[in-house]
Amino acid sequence: MIRVFLLDDHEIVRRGVAASLSTEPELQVVGEAASAATALAMVRECRPDVAVLDVRLGDGSGIDVCRAIHDEFPEIRSLILTSFESDRALVDARRAGAAGFLLKEIRTTNLVRAIREVAGGRTLLDDAVVRQASNRLHDSEEGRLEVLTPQERQIFDLLGAGQTNRQIAHEVYLAEKTVKNYVTNVLSKLGMSRRAEVAALAARLDERRRNAGYDG
Repeated sequence: MIRVFLLDDHEIVRRGVAASLSTEPELQVVGEAASAATALAMVRECRPDVAVLDVRLGDGSGIDVCRAIHDEFPEIRSLILTSFESDRALVDARRAGAAGFLLKEIRTTNLVRAIREVAGGRTLLDDAVVRQASNRLHDSEEGRLEVLTPQERQIFDLLGAGQTNRQIAHEVYLAEKTVKNYVTNVLSKLGMSRRAEVAALAARLDERRRNAGYDG
């Protein structure tokens, strides 16, 4: 018997998947969650063999949940479901320890097959496919941000939100002069000269993530 956990914030979708899986004699849905906040606690309680996780949730990302599950229970195999193809989501899913990455439009028979395969130890994320996605991502505008340190990336996000140096300093608990230096570094690394260019890039990236159904 393969024990399955489902995470999806759309109740109709989640219950539909649960009903479909319940017709398979070797599968048992042992737990469900509608939010990232409750998912890990439910996993601790029901201890599934396979976790089927939606990427986009109302309060977070299924990929973050996958990472938390993998860190605490490396023996649990995770399948990521998404409505749209996304290089970022694919690469992040692999890094989070996912065993598979599937589009939601997948037929029930194929989902059942995927659950069986990952439960049996197979990984459905092909190294070549992930590598190609990573290369495309690196060459994209989003890939430009990889040159930034975590602190600089936070400054970039706040600049993209239109915050002033004083507002950023208050947000990240740094001196305004220090923030000014960070802003200079961000602009230099991105080959930009004006804050408006940062805001425009941040807006484009945000729109692409939303269109892809993934905010990671």
